[in-house]
Amino acid sequence: MAEIKVAISGVGNCASALVQGVYYYRNAREEDIIPGLMHVKFGDYHIRDIKFVAAFEVNKDKIGRDLSEAIFAPPNSCARFVKALPKFGAKVYAAPKLDGVAPHMEKSFRTDDETEPVDVVQVLKETNADMLINFLPVGSHRATRYYAEAALKAGCAFVNCIPEFIASDREWAIKFEKAGLPVAGDDVKSQLGATILHRTLVRLFVDRGVVVDETYQLNIGGNTDFENMTLEERLRTKRISKTEAVTSMVPYSVPTRIGPSDYVPFLGDKKICYIYVKGRKFGDQPVRVILKLEVEDSPNSAGVVIDVIRAVKIALDRGISGPLISISSYAFKHPPIQVEDSEARIWVEEFIEGKRKR
Repeated sequence: MAEIKVAISGVGNCASALVQGVYYYRNAREEDIIPGLMHVKFGDYHIRDIKFVAAFEVNKDKIGRDLSEAIFAPPNSCARFVKALPKFGAKVYAAPKLDGVAPHMEKSFRTDDETEPVDVVQVLKETNADMLINFLPVGSHRATRYYAEAALKAGCAFVNCIPEFIASDREWAIKFEKAGLPVAGDDVKSQLGATILHRTLVRLFVDRGVVVDETYQLNIGGNTDFENMTLEERLRTKRISKTEAVTSMVPYSVPTRIGPSDYVPFLGDKKICYIYVKGRKFGDQPVRVILKLEVEDSPNSAGVVIDVIRAVKIALDRGISGPLISISSYAFKHPPIQVEDSEARIWVEEFIEGKRKR
């Protein structure tokens, strides 16, 4: 089976977890149960069929290095679950900063203003990338659209893992349809993270006939994602994405507050989430759930992205263009269509089998 050639924009913690994971599970047997993956063999593609061919970064300590080395450079703090990686031959290229770097993040991201950015389209073409994975920081409005446009010009698919709306935006959907290319997104869900847990809890209230009166979700962490999000103006789409993912489970309006709450440097890549749901059951009697979740943040979405990569490759093989509804509904917080997670998983299985077009 042909390789899946993947390029990455943003070599941060999420990229580190993804790259490590592909290598970590390269020898998995089809009958193995791998935490975080739907299948070891997803359609015709095994985990080891994923090959990284290029990456784009603004960090001077990562530019010019092989991706296998760059993923461990500071300020990355993702858990290192692979002791040593062989060189992939995937170079990390200098990228334009645009709005991918907020002023308060210049020092943390170790940006380099002296290195001339590469022609991203040219690199994608030269490496024959099948798809470009977007792992830019939250709030990268212009930069995300720059890379989406680069993917279109290079003739490769686009996977948008951050809360900027591409796959769920009709104008961009039409662009990818016209180009004959698939797009998946937006804002990747974790394997077992704050959003999926909050959705499930709220849905349980609704399914059991408990009226939800109010709910909130507060998150703290110590990685650069949380440091970046200390600026409220970079959080607008993040709040929308996380909020709609939860409120879409309730058929009525509910006072809701969801989003990152504080940056605690010593937590590193650890994320702590507090979820509160208040409701009324029979006789208008109160019920409250107060829950705490603690996870290593970046590996929490890596397996999900591995499944997305393989779904997108299947779409490329079948000549499917535009937003991929099934995998987007399953794997992302702000997909083109919001459905229950159990239904979305069925859609993905049907897509793999060819029973569902997209």
